[in-house]
Amino acid sequence: QVQLVESGGGSVQAGGSLGLSCAVSGRTFSRRTMAWFRQAPGKEREFVASITWIGGRTYYPDSLKGRFTISRDVAKNTVFLQMNSLKPEDTAVYYCAAREGVEVSTTRGYDYDYWGPGTQVTVSS
Repeated sequence: QVQLVESGGGSVQAGGSLGLSCAVSGRTFSRRTMAWFRQAPGKEREFVASITWIGGRTYYPDSLKGRFTISRDVAKNTVFLQMNSLKPEDTAVYYCAAREGVEVSTTRGYDYDYWGPGTQVTVSS
């Protein structure tokens, strides 16, 4: 079993930055893809970014390119999401997810096997 725990959420004003972390523990496997998703109240879950554990290849939806950056620290078994130029519409619960496999452009939530409990990000105008 894989355990994921997010941290770093909070409140920030529009235009500000926030960094999230996702600590991975339990059964780990190198051929995996890690991702961030988010879900705002009343909206569907949305893909935010993904990264392969081996090689660190990244993938973003066009709508978030340039503002969000995903990275990982292999030694610390941690994935990060740096969010810049935040907007009120970025307000959501952010989830870390993991799946076996190295297809970085996997954007559907149901393709991911492991999920963290989520962390709230609130951006005020």
